[in-house]
Amino acid sequence: MKALSLKQPFAELILSGKKKIELRRWNTNFRGKFLIHSSKIPDAQSMKKFNFKDLKHGFILGEADLIDVKKYKSKKEHQEDKNLHLADSSWGNHGFVIKNPKRFKHPIPAKGKLNFWNFELK
Repeated sequence: MKALSLKQPFAELILSGKKKIELRRWNTNFRGKFLIHSSKIPDAQSMKKFNFKDLKHGFILGEADLIDVKKYKSKKEHQEDKNLHLADSSWGNHGFVIKNPKRFKHPIPAKGKLNFWNFELK
């Protein structure tokens, strides 16, 4: 199954339903269900910004559906969706539109990779 590594707290924000668009600097043709992996190293500034002290790192935490990719063509357009992606334009201008996040009861240890990568659920 496809997996995507995200720095914390963004993996947590997606799983909790607060973040509905994941920003990237690259596009993808992939659509469908994917696993949400929390990267080994969190984003310290964002952890403070969103009031998190300790979140799981280096685990498959859940899954979600990538249903579309929105291409932001201007800062204004990017700003209009700020409540959906919770970030600034430095994170990228490709917005992966995410639906149906589901947290797993038991996180699965895993090493992440760049872009979408394959992970076999057992």
